[in-house]
Amino acid sequence: MSMNLGERLAREYLVAQGLEFITANFRLRLGEIDLIMRDGEFLVFVEVKYRTSDRYGTSVEQVTPAKRRKIKLVAQAYLQRYPALGAFVRFDVLGISPAETGYRFNWVKGAFE
Repeated sequence: MSMNLGERLAREYLVAQGLEFITANFRLRLGEIDLIMRDGEFLVFVEVKYRTSDRYGTSVEQVTPAKRRKIKLVAQAYLQRYPALGAFVRFDVLGISPAETGYRFNWVKGAFE
């Protein structure tokens, strides 16, 4: 499983914020979850959006209702496979964009239910 730049930056950022990395690029026929992390009691499914500009909307706006449905379906399948991991579940979006001295992170916890 290869991680692209955005996912690698997201993983490093979230680990630095105290989250524990579980897996990346969990993929099924119907879709993929970029990162799965643990934040205390929460199993967090993270959609990573790397953007060079906000011209086409913010990273959170880029996660369409159809994309949210796919993420939720893949998350349900993951939880069926690994039931012990998910007492509480959260769906986060992490937007990343280049900034003058590195990157800017826009982390939205509980971006959708």
